[in-house]
Amino acid sequence: MSIDGKWKVEIQTPMGKQNADFDLASDGDKLTGTATQGGNSTPIQDGSVNGDEATWKLSLTSPIPVTLTFTVNVAGDALSGSAKAAAFPAFALTGQRA
Repeated sequence: MSIDGKWKVEIQTPMGKQNADFDLASDGDKLTGTATQGGNSTPIQDGSVNGDEATWKLSLTSPIPVTLTFTVNVAGDALSGSAKAAAFPAFALTGQRA
């Protein structure tokens, strides 16, 4: 299933539920796109696709500087997976195609 398109994602973090919008596009095994939260957009980095699985990184500056590593699986119009930040445990995430 293609990950291409717009996604509304919910991430369960120690600071509570965080919502973000992702606009993703694949080209072979490469993945590009942006994440938008609170009116701020950030490009994804090091994106890759392998079948129904995708991974990418996202560098955030607020509320603290951190790089999140995302690992997700696509099933139809749904995403599920995790976002990992440094030494913290992985945060569960879910998403729906927008």
